[in-house]
Amino acid sequence: MPEILFFHLQSRPLEQVLPTILDRAVSRGQKVVVELSSPERLSALDDHLWTYSDESFLPHVTAAEADAATNPVVLTTKAHNPNAAQVRICAEGVRIPDALQEYERVVLIFDGDDPDALTAAREDWKSVRASGASASYWQQDDAGRWEKKA
Repeated sequence: MPEILFFHLQSRPLEQVLPTILDRAVSRGQKVVVELSSPERLSALDDHLWTYSDESFLPHVTAAEADAATNPVVLTTKAHNPNAAQVRICAEGVRIPDALQEYERVVLIFDGDDPDALTAAREDWKSVRASGASASYWQQDDAGRWEKKA
């Protein structure tokens, strides 16, 4: 069973926190698949990851690209694992997947200002806890740092 992490965004948007999470996973030698809810958000985050920092380079592709299987980070809108990733990130309304056994770590990033996202995250939290999986809940403080709450 993988480790499940719930990241509650409050003071910083996904565009600011996702590159750091991806950089850490890639630096540990892990492959990551990021599932987003729409092609528009996928396109926007794909563009953002190429330009978010002048000092950093984050290799990534979308699942539609021919070399997706060999890339460390793949962005997708589907519930698949095109690069045999050890880490799955679910964002923008995507729920925790049923196929948890494929991953070492599953991260749910949800917007604390979106009532629907909060409700869905609470449902996923209850489901994950009921399954006996290891889960932790992290919330941003006012400075954007993550604090473990549960």
